[in-house]
Amino acid sequence: MERPATPNSLPEYSEQSIRVLKGLEPVKQRPGMYTRTDNPLHIVQEVLDNAADEALAGHGKKIRVTLHTDGSVSVEDDGRGIPFGLHPEEKAPVIELVFTRLHAGGKFDKGKGGAYSFSGGLHGVGVSVTNALATRLEVTSYREGQVASLVFSGGDVTEPLVTRPALLGAAAQANGDAARDRKQGTTVRVWPDAKYFESAQLPMGELTHLLRSKAVLMPGVNVTLVNEKTRDTTTWQFKGGLRDYLQQTLNGEPVIPLFDGEGVADSGHDSFAEGEGATWCVAFTEDGAPVRESYVNLIPTSAGGTHESGLRDGLFQAVKGFIDLHALAPKGVKLLPEDVFARASYVLSAKVLDPQFQGQIKERLNSRDAVRLVSSFVKPALELWLNQHVEYGKKLAELAIKAAQTRQKAGQKVEKRKGSGVAVLPGKLTDCESRDLAHNEVFLVEGDSAGGSAKMGRDKESQAVLPLRGKVLNTWEVERDRLFANTEIHDIAVAIGVDPHGPHDQPDMSGLRYGKVCILSDADVDGSHIQVLLLTLFFRHFPKLIEAGHVYVARPPLYRVDAPARGKKPATKVYALDEGELQATLDKLRKDGVKEGGWSISRFKGLGEMSAEQLWDTTLNPDTRRLLPVTLGAFDFARTEAEITKLMGKGEAAARRELMELHGDSVEVDV
Repeated sequence: MERPATPNSLPEYSEQSIRVLKGLEPVKQRPGMYTRTDNPLHIVQEVLDNAADEALAGHGKKIRVTLHTDGSVSVEDDGRGIPFGLHPEEKAPVIELVFTRLHAGGKFDKGKGGAYSFSGGLHGVGVSVTNALATRLEVTSYREGQVASLVFSGGDVTEPLVTRPALLGAAAQANGDAARDRKQGTTVRVWPDAKYFESAQLPMGELTHLLRSKAVLMPGVNVTLVNEKTRDTTTWQFKGGLRDYLQQTLNGEPVIPLFDGEGVADSGHDSFAEGEGATWCVAFTEDGAPVRESYVNLIPTSAGGTHESGLRDGLFQAVKGFIDLHALAPKGVKLLPEDVFARASYVLSAKVLDPQFQGQIKERLNSRDAVRLVSSFVKPALELWLNQHVEYGKKLAELAIKAAQTRQKAGQKVEKRKGSGVAVLPGKLTDCESRDLAHNEVFLVEGDSAGGSAKMGRDKESQAVLPLRGKVLNTWEVERDRLFANTEIHDIAVAIGVDPHGPHDQPDMSGLRYGKVCILSDADVDGSHIQVLLLTLFFRHFPKLIEAGHVYVARPPLYRVDAPARGKKPATKVYALDEGELQATLDKLRKDGVKEGGWSISRFKGLGEMSAEQLWDTTLNPDTRRLLPVTLGAFDFARTEAEITKLMGKGEAAARRELMELHGDSVEVDV
């Protein structure tokens, strides 16, 4: 038998236990925090983005990517070339710092006079991550008549910086050198380390799309892909920009001509920096899968972000304004943003001075101002275009209205009512002030009058009240998509914050607003019936609430006994849940010497007869109430389901009759 660890045998935790990761060690330890690890495309893209940033800044017209036979990839540009002199503070070659230091780069210095006003690179970790995850990386920089080269392995310098004069024109001929150096630019050749990636193969489809999109977004820039294995060379150059690209990639026939435009802030703009703005091209089709691509400073944002939200908002506001101006909307049709956006294909390229991305691989833009930036240029441009082309505007309005009508009539499904993207809480819900889920409770109260007493008697800090009118619908055989057609059930679901679900679903419980959902009905037979209907609703359509222990039944008293003073005991009011407790209470009074009939008994016809104080004392006060948790107990789900089917199913009359004949004698009838 293994002996338990003694204090002396436990691992020591001391100053020596703390490890400080230096240089590029963090990248090697947790590569997934810095790049995609399914394949090496993203670390190649980091190099490509730097080349594109040079072109974006107006310093390059050519980008060439070569897939070599040995598995390496090289990216070549004709930009300014990476500086290779000594850094004034770090006293090391700048080109070495760029590839070996996290958070070192030329893109932090934004604004006038900076090396890059707009760039996709921001964090300064891009090519240093590429270097860390490569078995070998070679970089050559051409600038100011010099050529500098440097070689790394696993992020470490293996061949220090070497510089020589560039052989240009006559100098190359004088030396008898057939190869002439470029005047300026950078070449990076990288051998990705396969151990960091699930697959060492580059996805050719994604790479081709990436290079093609760079050419689209930089009209006039020549982008070339050379594959040494297949000996194929492909070159892209789009002088027509986004419009040509979208026309070539659309899956359906446009309903109206493509809408394209550009908006850029000038030096006098009161909200945005000079040069910030967007270029876009939008097509509306009736069929075919929409084509949607967005970029920020030439970086593809596959997960969208705030710039796409700005395009959506601008399109919606302009189309809605056109429909309102020409009174085109039929009665009862309410236009939503998705009605306009659903059939929109687009290519969007935004320029943002200081982009904030979600995650290091920059798949989604998070900059809040980008919504307003893009919308402020798209909306007026589309408004002007629609009013200049009224017939096209009417066709687009017709498409949006048709989408709205389809959405509203979609099958028999009844959706939860929403406003501003968030479910609107029922007007009759009296909510609590606290947002602490552990302490918050909502009481589903039978009847408006009882709801009034509960609202006055509750603890406003942590107790909410939702009055229910009449008997709740028997939902045992109601399809989930039809639940929201019933107002009471709609309000219950919205108030709780969890959507209907099945026993095997994994519902989103993050919206749950109350730790306790309490059924509060009268103590009589009608109240019991409402309890059963609500329990049926929760078991059938909200089973995870029961499973997680969030559903309770409140137990208000049926009787109140006013007992006279006896001896030193003053006159008291005693509450009894049912007939059994009433008899026990009377027996106790007899033992206390109260003569027969010396007490008075009141029977509550309903919760509405109780004052706010009485309801608090008996049913709401956590210190004095009796709250019954709802659990499956000894029954499993299937057995409980079978029992409830027998009780609540419409076609189960025979089974219910048999049940009553067998056990009818054990029921106490409340007449």
